[in-house]
Amino acid sequence: MTDKLIIFDTTLRDGEQSPGASMTRDEKLRIARQLERLKVDVIEAGFAASSNGDFEAVKAIADVIKDSTVCSLARANDRDIARAAEALKGARSSRIHTFIATSALHMEKKLRMTPDQVFEQARLAVRFARNLTGDVEFSPEDGYRSDVDFLCRVLEAVIAEGATTINVPDTVGYAVPELYGNFIRHLRERVPNSDKAIWSVHCHNDLGMAVANSLAGVKIGGARQIECTINGLGERAGNCSLEEVVMALRTRRDYFGLTLGIETSQIVPASRLVSQTTGFVVQPNKAVVGANAFAHASGIHQDGVLKARDTYEIMRAEDVGWSANKIVLGKLSGRNAFRQRLQELGIEMASESEVNAAFARFKDLADRKSDIFDEDILALVMDESVTADQEHFRLVALSQRSETGERPQASVTFAAGNVEHQAQSDGNGPVDASLKAIESKVQSGAEMLLYSVNAITSGSTESQGEVTVRLQHGGRVVNGVGADPDIVVASAKAYLAALNKLHSKLERVAAQG
Repeated sequence: MTDKLIIFDTTLRDGEQSPGASMTRDEKLRIARQLERLKVDVIEAGFAASSNGDFEAVKAIADVIKDSTVCSLARANDRDIARAAEALKGARSSRIHTFIATSALHMEKKLRMTPDQVFEQARLAVRFARNLTGDVEFSPEDGYRSDVDFLCRVLEAVIAEGATTINVPDTVGYAVPELYGNFIRHLRERVPNSDKAIWSVHCHNDLGMAVANSLAGVKIGGARQIECTINGLGERAGNCSLEEVVMALRTRRDYFGLTLGIETSQIVPASRLVSQTTGFVVQPNKAVVGANAFAHASGIHQDGVLKARDTYEIMRAEDVGWSANKIVLGKLSGRNAFRQRLQELGIEMASESEVNAAFARFKDLADRKSDIFDEDILALVMDESVTADQEHFRLVALSQRSETGERPQASVTFAAGNVEHQAQSDGNGPVDASLKAIESKVQSGAEMLLYSVNAITSGSTESQGEVTVRLQHGGRVVNGVGADPDIVVASAKAYLAALNKLHSKLERVAAQG
């Protein structure tokens, strides 16, 4: 077995399946570029057959990513696999990841297929995919809860048909570390041709053990690929967290004895980008990337760290990308400096007019906020990244009045298509009044599931506020994100962004977890 561990990032596919976390093509492309800077081995760019939008996103990523393998998920049927291959055509290195459920529960209740039918479909799917690319991954969905004898039979057959990677997912997060590690080892020992493929683990975090299970799959089971996401993003309780598993392997190489190709200094920038793009805020005490991950409040701890860092720190903050916030631009900065910073952040504008428009927004922000950080620029671009055909609702103007002892009032002007609307309302606070004013005209009937405010940069009341609004309507859950130094304005932007997503008719197909 090799001592090189493959990091397979599925933020853009499995991570996107978090309710409300769907991303535009441009947002996916921006994150993919950051994942390439992070030097992940494989980027699962999406599920090409699920929608035209996902197909275009996978295609765009395949066309520009050069240093990572680009992968598309596909169900075990010829249509999905052919669609994935078409989307990946421009990739320098590509992989098709095909799957079918193998647990008795899934076969009977979801697929309504017999084990023999599933066996045959898995075998033929891998054969078809192998004719289109030399790199094929196969996943038995709900593999951990599958009958071992049947699973061994399926895995032996798909390896014989040319599967180069075998992934054994704990789809529902049911596993515990020792049992899962032994399960992977047992499969590798029983499948006669197991040495012909790389074994992979894909663990969900329903019981909070996704990272531990993945590491057990590597250490006990002998897997040499871990499937994970930035910030542990994913449906339900999420997936194995890339930053946690990578730093565990790096920090405890004495125990795991494995090498990684990851550029760890890009971990925090990746975490921030995914958080700002999806609106899923990172909790302060999150390992590695949380705001408090390297903070010491206890006097004893502070004293020890000042004398010798390794008394209480097992990692260096700068090794994962934490550093003193670097002020990159201000109100006197020119267009070329702004353009250069966009490039350094992996932000590509489609035309000169877009650069000019972004620069104008930057200047407007610089007039209101003296110090501009990378996070501010990312938020500025995210806030304006919705394409014209998706931006049905747009904030034009907002004024509000709030006074002690008086009920707050808000007046909002916003565009819906080509029509401008003006609306007024009162509320329990200026935010409540502003959102009620918008809803009085839109009448979406959506239920608000989440309202969250987060400071984009710390250390000053001048920081931009980033607001996330999560709405639910007709079975759809969407997130809207807005940023502005004025929290009320940011809230209105976030609400309208969520309404834009509800207005969009794009639908997604549920995929393997």
